[in-house]
Amino acid sequence: MKKNLLTTLLLGSALLFHGQGEAMVKGADVSWLTQMEQAGYKFYNDAGQQQDLFKTLKEHGMNTIRLRVWVNPADGWNNINDVIAKAKRAKAAGFDLLIDFHYSDSWADPGKQTKPAAWQSYTFEQLMSNVWWHTYNSLIALKNAGITPKWVQVGNETNNGMLWEEGRASANMKNFAWLINSGYDAVKAVDGNIKVIVHLANCENNSLYRWMFDGLKNNGAKWDVIGASIYPSQSGNGDWFTLDNLCYDNLADMVNRYGKEVMIVEVGMPWDDPKNSYDTIADLLNKMKWIPNGKGLGVLYWEPQSHKSWQGYSLGLMDNSGKPTYALDAFLLQ
Repeated sequence: MKKNLLTTLLLGSALLFHGQGEAMVKGADVSWLTQMEQAGYKFYNDAGQQQDLFKTLKEHGMNTIRLRVWVNPADGWNNINDVIAKAKRAKAAGFDLLIDFHYSDSWADPGKQTKPAAWQSYTFEQLMSNVWWHTYNSLIALKNAGITPKWVQVGNETNNGMLWEEGRASANMKNFAWLINSGYDAVKAVDGNIKVIVHLANCENNSLYRWMFDGLKNNGAKWDVIGASIYPSQSGNGDWFTLDNLCYDNLADMVNRYGKEVMIVEVGMPWDDPKNSYDTIADLLNKMKWIPNGKGLGVLYWEPQSHKSWQGYSLGLMDNSGKPTYALDAFLLQ
């Protein structure tokens, strides 16, 4: 495959300027995997041969897998048993692991942060306790299965907090900070080496990030890494290069302002636009190497194995046959 000039320049600059000790984090959230497999979806390598997804991702340079945890999902997908099954496969394939706690029975994102059904009547103090125990018990279950994640997210895309209404940040930042600390303390009680991530969407929005992390800092919240989502085709006018630059500027500011590491934990681009998808991923990986003080950890793609518009999602890295598009090759850079 012929690489364009932009890609060549990105690779060259990556080799010149990436001098940090640890390898760049390159990976994917594949939480839908077991559900897709049960539905009969199959996955293929570049040669069109059916192959386990983890092997294909490893062959394309990935080293990290992210998995979401829901408290009591109606259909069982993303509960701790499902997470353990996927985590075992990821570990066996040689991946590091990032666990993403939603603290909900289903999706938690900027538009909804719904408390689990069993927690609906709890006081705020009970919510803090349940965040601690849910986090701790889930990680202990993973540990008992021989798995210790390298990173843990306390909340998912918490642009306005979590566990609404009590944890809505715009109404009570202190409550949200205390919920974050409940999760943070639970993680460290399992293993002090696990790094805790606080995750927001809209990486291009510096004012959002400053508002949130200033508020958390001022209320005594603890975190190790700032996580970000970026979906260029769904933000602004879809100008991925401009949005990438805004995201970089924001993350560099986060490092300078708070001294913490940063990671892009979600990115997605249209599967049927592999050129722009490839260039977006390559650009973001390169930008991570330019983050001040070597604190840019890396980039994770959201559900790259999705194809045939699974669950209405069309931002995967596979064509409708389940074979990777060449955009997945971007993770081979560096």
